[in-house]
Amino acid sequence: MAAAYDAIVIGGGPGGYSAAIRLGQLGKRVLCVEAERLGGVCLNWGCMPTKALLHVGEVMHAAQELKDMGVEFPEPKVNLAALNKWKGKMVDDLVNGVATLYKANKVESLAGVAELVDATTVRVKKADGSTETISAPNIIIATGSEPVSLPGMERNGKTILNSDDSVTLSDIPKSILIIGAGVIGLEFATIYKRLGADVTVVEALDHALGDTDVEISTLLLRILKKQGINIHLKTKATSVAVKGAKVSASLQGEINETREYDKVLVAVGRRPRTSNLGLEKVGIKLERGFVKVDAQRRTNIPNVFAIGDCADVPLLAHKAMKEGIVAAEVIAGQAAAYDPMAVPNCVYTDPQVATAGFSEEQAKAAGYEVAIGRFRLAALGRARTVGTSDGMTKIVGDKKTDLVLGIHIVSPTAESMIAEAVLAIEMGATVDDIGLTMHPHPTFAESVMEAAEALHGRAIHIVNQPVVPTPAAR
Repeated sequence: MAAAYDAIVIGGGPGGYSAAIRLGQLGKRVLCVEAERLGGVCLNWGCMPTKALLHVGEVMHAAQELKDMGVEFPEPKVNLAALNKWKGKMVDDLVNGVATLYKANKVESLAGVAELVDATTVRVKKADGSTETISAPNIIIATGSEPVSLPGMERNGKTILNSDDSVTLSDIPKSILIIGAGVIGLEFATIYKRLGADVTVVEALDHALGDTDVEISTLLLRILKKQGINIHLKTKATSVAVKGAKVSASLQGEINETREYDKVLVAVGRRPRTSNLGLEKVGIKLERGFVKVDAQRRTNIPNVFAIGDCADVPLLAHKAMKEGIVAAEVIAGQAAAYDPMAVPNCVYTDPQVATAGFSEEQAKAAGYEVAIGRFRLAALGRARTVGTSDGMTKIVGDKKTDLVLGIHIVSPTAESMIAEAVLAIEMGATVDDIGLTMHPHPTFAESVMEAAEALHGRAIHIVNQPVVPTPAAR
């Protein structure tokens, strides 16, 4: 048996590599086992390549809008080979960056598929078929998630796709059907539309983006429809069939007919990768397919930890990274715990959506008497300078205490603006605290301040509606 490590991390995605690097920083000898490439789904097939494609799409769209601003040049076009080469280099640079950080922090890595033999032993099957058995007193499971497929709509990688297929574009289809109006579906709808495809999105539910604030998700869908994306709620694809180079899809709901598309993207969510790891054999408890963990990210076997997508929702890279750091610090003997009051969520459509804390519906369901502050981008000077008027910042506050319960943004740069919301909720800030905080002008961020002031009837750049008075004197 190989020499023991202090910890073995199974999975090299954001959660796994954060745990491994933090363990290295804390002086622990750690091995990370990764079945594919360092960086996991996020760096290789998820967060990073999709954001790169979205950026290209945004530039294409901005180039078209610049004509209205007096800037003229030939119509832009996409060179797919060059785009894929650029995106591939970007991904390689990020993956190599993780490897460099491993080296700097004395983290060892091993390529292969890991399986638990017992609570302190891992067997790794390598690409050449050989196996290696390694022991450590602590194990962190960070195996992530994978796309969900639908019966009868299994991917073939050419005409029926999942999100992993879609980050490397072999061609730009003339038409594409996207099944699912969640984060992945709407981001790829934006990508394909910006690159010239005719895009149709169908969603079985009566709303998009899961449990996102309904007013916010409804606003985003209205904007995306104005951009030419066809979106149909309460509509299912009951079957799909490949017919030569086309895919025939039978739709039921707002559309009740069979239509042909060049491609179909199944984007109905992701599921935890917890199969074939030997978890049940070792006695590790699962719940709905996720590894059950406590606040320290321990499983029911105290020396085995689980983090990230395999350890419950939300399936977000930054959540996994935070959990990885917590698990590493617990292993090192520190008093760490995962107990966030708010987890930010970002949707990289155009405009972006970013949320933190309770939606209006969630706050009411939790028993709060809510007060709402809204500020629309149509009244924001900075938005007008870039030709944007569709969007909004919405603050959900507690009418009794004025505490910030949630902040929801539809805007350019929403991804960065939401950090203020997370900090406010974590620190127990009131809506008045945000309104009293000077925000720079002109910026998109000042819409957060204006929304806070609007809740109390003090916004400067909109006509205020009758609202809740400030709980305390200023």
